[in-house]
Amino acid sequence: MRKLIVAQRLPSMGGASRQRLIDVFWELCVQIHKQTEAERLQQIKAGMPGELVMATSATFNLGKEHLVLLFNASLPTLKRRQLQNKFLDSVASERLDRIAFMCQQALLVFESRETAASWMSVPNAACGHRAPVLLCVTEIGAQQVRRVLNALEWGGAV
Repeated sequence: MRKLIVAQRLPSMGGASRQRLIDVFWELCVQIHKQTEAERLQQIKAGMPGELVMATSATFNLGKEHLVLLFNASLPTLKRRQLQNKFLDSVASERLDRIAFMCQQALLVFESRETAASWMSVPNAACGHRAPVLLCVTEIGAQQVRRVLNALEWGGAV
């Protein structure tokens, strides 16, 4: 069985550079994409490290209001989990798993981390004028993002 993310405590990212945070997020994407569904479910139940909130924020230039929406928690709660090296709850962990999985799909389409992150961050018409990363709050939203990525990759209608 592959190591789960929780088994690999992240180094303290309090003073981490923005680029290091972005690298941590993309490492998460690769790792999640390699896991089986059973491993992903186990990871979601166990919770993902709270430090990944800042990595996600750095990758997509997310404001505070979007962090609250994506991680289903108040800013003080998110900050406390990060500072105390606590794990995200299962709702936030599932959303992060879904975002990371879809970002890896976007990377396969755009072949560049920067382009994939930019596409996921910017509202577009095919996603109902919403940023794809924000649609990934729900599975239905992630399905919409998946359809758009498939259309971009294969030239089909959305």
